Amino acid sequence: MTGQDEPKKRCYKCLLREMDQNEYFQNLHDYIENLDEDIKASEELYNERLTVCKECDNLLEGMCKACGCFVELRAAIEKNVCPYSRW
Repeated sequence: MTGQDEPKKRCYKCLLREMDQNEYFQNLHDYIENLDEDIKASEELYNERLTVCKECDNLLEGMCKACGCFVELRAAIEKNVCPYSRW
C-alpha cells in the first residue's frame, strides 16, 4: 500500500483554525445527516429554523455570534431551541 492509498488520519485534538475548513464542514454535515432519527428534526422544521437563522443579524459563517453554536447542528436536533427564542 502506497502513501496515496492509505486512509487519511483524523485529528481529534485540533483547533478549528488548524483544520481544513471544507473537510470540517463536510464532517459537520455528515454528522447531521447520520443523526438518529429519534432525535433528528424533520426536514421541514430544520429548513424553517435555518430560514429564521439566515435572517438573523447574529449569524456569521454558520455560527451564532450570540451563543456560539453551529446553527445547522442546533437546528437539526428536534428538542433544541434557539436560546434567544427566535424558534
